[in-house]
Amino acid sequence: MTQAVLRLAGVRLVRDGSTLLEGIDWSVGPGERWVVLGPNGSGKTSLLRVASLYVHPSAGDVEVADGRLGHTDVRTLRTRIGLASPAFGDLLRPQLTGAEVVMTARYAALEPWWHTYDGDDRRRALALLDRFGVLHTADRAVATMSSGERQRVLLARAFSGEPALVLLDEPTAGLDLGGREDLVRRLGGLAGDPSAPPTVLVTHHVEEIPPGTTHALLLRAGGIVEQGPLDAVLTPANLSAAFGLPLELERRGDRWSARTPLS
Repeated sequence: MTQAVLRLAGVRLVRDGSTLLEGIDWSVGPGERWVVLGPNGSGKTSLLRVASLYVHPSAGDVEVADGRLGHTDVRTLRTRIGLASPAFGDLLRPQLTGAEVVMTARYAALEPWWHTYDGDDRRRALALLDRFGVLHTADRAVATMSSGERQRVLLARAFSGEPALVLLDEPTAGLDLGGREDLVRRLGGLAGDPSAPPTVLVTHHVEEIPPGTTHALLLRAGGIVEQGPLDAVLTPANLSAAFGLPLELERRGDRWSARTPLS
């Protein structure tokens, strides 16, 4: 059996007396493209914080690549994970340039002066910025970027280096319709690239599921409603159970949409 790139077993997360995650058993295998769906408060962001090793669970095991949380230097283990999230973006120093943001992913760092980078690092950063349509931000400060530009720079950073796993927390947040559709298209292209690492994308909306997505995980109130291959999991009944209201689901080609039934 192929070893999972990410494995959560019996994960429970309690903060300030509130249970945010309970009984999470989930694994991501090589080549898989996951979408995590659920309403606000369902545990999506908490799940990604645990998976990215920035939050330790109250109970259970977390393994990434060939390391286990609590048994491996977490700083080294984090270099195997590409992460893009609005919360991470808030940690960036406003004076950092787009190229610097991407390059620092090599060491899971926030500042370029903590490590040494060379011309090859910059060239790889420029190629990734170009892939996500923001090459023009290479020498621009984060403070001067629009929210959409910053989101794309963070996505380029997530795929920098050689991550074993890429976690994307609501990557289309803050984008207008055109920006969202362009980004979904680009993520679809990455999903179809066999050399790209396994990915996990968190979103509220089925409309934002990129083409090429292979698996889905549905959450509600910190627990798993259903998980598995996308076509089997993404059904009106499962989606309604996750969001707590009746939903109709429509698929056109490789894109999805959902709405409540018209009365």
